[in-house]
Order: sequence, then C-alpha cells, then structure tokens
Amino acid sequence: MSDTPDSAVRTYIEHHRAAFLDDLVEWLRIPSVSAQPDHATDVRRSADWLAAKLKETGFPTAEVWPTPGAPAVFAEWPSGDPQAPTVLVYGHHDVQPAAREDGWHSEPFEPVVRENRLYARGAADDKGQVFFHTLGVRAHLAATGRTAPAVNLKLLIEGEEESGSPHFRALVEERADRLVADAVIVSDTGMWSEDTPTVCTGMRGLAECEIRLHGPDQDIHSGSFGGAVPNPATAVARLVAALHDEHGRVAIPGFYDGVIELTDRERTLFAELPFDEAQWLRTAKSHAAHGEAGHTTLERVWARPTAEVNGIGGGYQGPGSKTIIPSSAMVKLSFRLVAGQDPDHVEKAVRAWAAAQVPAGIRAEITFGSATRPCLTPLDHPALQSIVRAMGRAFEKPVRFTREGGSGPAADLQEVLGAPVLFLGISVPSDGWHAPDEKVELDLLLKGVETSAHLWGDLAEYWRHAP
Repeated sequence: MSDTPDSAVRTYIEHHRAAFLDDLVEWLRIPSVSAQPDHATDVRRSADWLAAKLKETGFPTAEVWPTPGAPAVFAEWPSGDPQAPTVLVYGHHDVQPAAREDGWHSEPFEPVVRENRLYARGAADDKGQVFFHTLGVRAHLAATGRTAPAVNLKLLIEGEEESGSPHFRALVEERADRLVADAVIVSDTGMWSEDTPTVCTGMRGLAECEIRLHGPDQDIHSGSFGGAVPNPATAVARLVAALHDEHGRVAIPGFYDGVIELTDRERTLFAELPFDEAQWLRTAKSHAAHGEAGHTTLERVWARPTAEVNGIGGGYQGPGSKTIIPSSAMVKLSFRLVAGQDPDHVEKAVRAWAAAQVPAGIRAEITFGSATRPCLTPLDHPALQSIVRAMGRAFEKPVRFTREGGSGPAADLQEVLGAPVLFLGISVPSDGWHAPDEKVELDLLLKGVETSAHLWGDLAEYWRHAP
C-alpha cells in the first residue's frame, strides 16, 4: 500500500530532519544584529549565507538586495504552470542584540538543544520560522513528484526588521515589479500555545508623536509669576487627562473614523480561546486589567485602537524642590491602529485635538514619526482557508484564530503590492522573543515545515478552481 500524501511528507521530513537542523544551527551562529553597527558585516554574512542556502534548496534565483542599511534576500522559484498563483513569503534574518550576561544560560549565538528545544537568538524570531520553508518546499516536491512548486514561490527576507524596517517600504516600492504576488505569507508571528494551533488574521498599525509645549522663554519664579502666566507642565497634564473619556475610549474627535468593528463571529472565536486573565496579568507584571469599556482583554489588545502615554516630563526633576514655572514640558504618545484607520487621518485628528487643548500663551510643537498601517485578512478569505487546512493537516487538531496586538511591515506589502497578507507562524509565547534564552520547540518547528509542505498545493488548487 502506497503512502498517503501526508505520510509521505512526514517521512521526508523525518529523513531530512538532522541535516535541516544542522543548517539552521549554522545560520543561528551568525550574530546578525541589525541594531548594532559593529555587526553590519555579520548581517551581510547572514544574507549571503541564506541566499546560498536557498540556491542549494533549489531556488533558481536567490539574490542579496542592498538597501541604505542592511541587505535583504530575494528568492524565486517559478512553478512552470501558467495558471499557478504567485505567493510571496516574508520574514527577516536580522535578530535582537544578545549577550550571555543578559541572563542567558548558554551563549546566545552558540545554539544548544535542551529537552527538544533549540536555544539561540533568532531560533524563533525569525530565522527558525523563515528556514522551515526550505525543508517544507522540498517535502512538497518529494510528496507530489513535482520538480517545481505548485505555486510561483517567492521569498523576501528583510535585514532590518529588528531596527524598525527603516528602508523596507522603499525597497518594496523600488522592486515591486519583482515582488508582484497574488498573496503574501508572513512567517513572523506565533500561535496561541503548543496545544492550540492558531492562525493570525491581522496586525495593528502604529502612529507615534512627541508634543512639546513651550511657555515662558525660561524657567521663572513661581512666587513672582505663579497663577498669573500659563504653566506648560500643567497644560501637558491637562492634555494627557483629556486623552480618554470615563469609559476608556480615546477622546480625540475623529479618531475612530473608519474603524472596522469586530463581527459577532470574531468575538465568539476570541472568547473560545483558553485565555487565563490572571496568568496574562502576571506576564504583564500588572495588577489589574483596564481599557475600553464593553470589550474583553483580548479584544482590546488585538482589535481595538489605543492611545498610550509613553513618556511625560517637564520642569525640575532633581532632589528637593525648585519653585519654578518651567519653560517647557513634553509628552510622547503612541497610537495602535486597527483595520479601517488611516494614519494620515489620525495624525490630522491628533494635531487638531492638541491645538484645541493648548491654552493661550502656550506654543505647541508636534512631531510625528513614520507610521505603520494596520492589516487584516477576513476570516472567509479563501487563501486564509488554505492555511487553516494546511495547518490542520500538520497538527491534526482544529485551528483557531488570533490577531497580533503589535505592528510590523506586513501592511507595506499589502498596500504596495495590493495582495492579501496571510500569517503562518508556529512560535509560542514561551519562546521568549527578544528575551534571554530565546528558543523554538523543535516539534512545532517541524509542524511548521509540514504546514509549509501542504500549503502550496492547497493554494494552487484553490486558484485553479477560483471563480
């Protein structure tokens, strides 16, 4: 009796597991820390290593793309089928800084396996999750007898994600003709838990600003002038106090314009997840949950926009007292945005709101940084269902849905390329992204390989029969 497609994939993965892990360990030894100039040559070395390995995997095209910062890697493997869809996989090969003295139990760039877990910086974020696609595509070919993938497969692996992706959008715009795709798969997210496989359906966007309020031309005596001239520290406190209403909603007029509200189905699916709020609070190092009334904690983190004070200051900060009216004060704000919100509109709304809060005699300077747009894939999107089916075959369990409360460059791909963004990640919260002893569960990593192996055929079949 011949093997089923699923057993053929598993057999291939098992036979090539050791070599796959040896290669991953070799890559993890390269300290590709994009945030530290001393590691610039290492980031380049990481890109060169990956490009060479992708060619070895079978990709006919694998190139290192320079940017004004760290290089990205692009690879392409045409299907040969004129009706095949084109799928672009996104990830990143740079990593966070790490040193033994930060609290690691082993050297962060000398990978070790303990209790079926691979410990190293980048094991989960994101080299492990990028690399599982290399064995996945080979298992796909072996199980189907194909000589090329069922889809036109492209990879774009960034080198500056951990530094805020400062050159990524420009790179995507410059190379858009090479990156054109019917769908984008982002492998830089995670799952709910080892026992609950999940697919992320969206990430929030981000806008941030600094507001500086200027009053007197210099610090002045509070006895001589207090109560008779405006105080910028008081004004910034009133500004912050006006940021939310009594129900925890952002009180900036126009802030919620365009927000796509959660559907009843989405709220039900979120509620079905085994969420332990007490444990979540312990992880957050907080003593109470708080936020917009009428929404659960998961809804607040994943699907509601926010306004947060990241820093505030003004006036004398030293020991003892200094009885002055300070000349200036400041506050740093960040806004997490959800699907339907436009960062440009939010910036205009914040500027108008701040101007209305500032009293006469106070001059405001507002500086916005670069923004990240939110992205969302509808639950009924056919390509999303391909990921759900592929993951369900690998894990042999029902697949649930989550979102990510953070932000990333996925929205740039969606906006520039005009393609839906889908998420495929197998990392779990205990993997410790950005923390000491980052690791990846090896069983889950291989489930990622298996999911990748099933995905390309499923996507091709969907496109073949799409109306």
